[in-house]
Amino acid sequence: MKQNKITIIYCPGCRWLTRASWISQELLTTFEKEITELALCPSEIAGTFQVFVNDKIIHCRKKNQGFPELKILKQKVRSIICPDKNLGHSE
Repeated sequence: MKQNKITIIYCPGCRWLTRASWISQELLTTFEKEITELALCPSEIAGTFQVFVNDKIIHCRKKNQGFPELKILKQKVRSIICPDKNLGHSE
């Protein structure tokens, strides 16, 4: 089985752990057989919220000017780890 790691880096000072946890739960539910590891990593840099798939950044709050829309984020994850997967209502 291919190893797929998701990393969510968040700012604890901004209280974004709850958001990071919710996104991680959604990704683990949607990609339960495809994700082999998911890490939540507090950042020392204020305002950080980034999502990586296999060390490739797919979302940066500062660069993308906001938090990821879950539907779009799931589509980005899918395109990297399992392009043929049907996301149901997230299409």
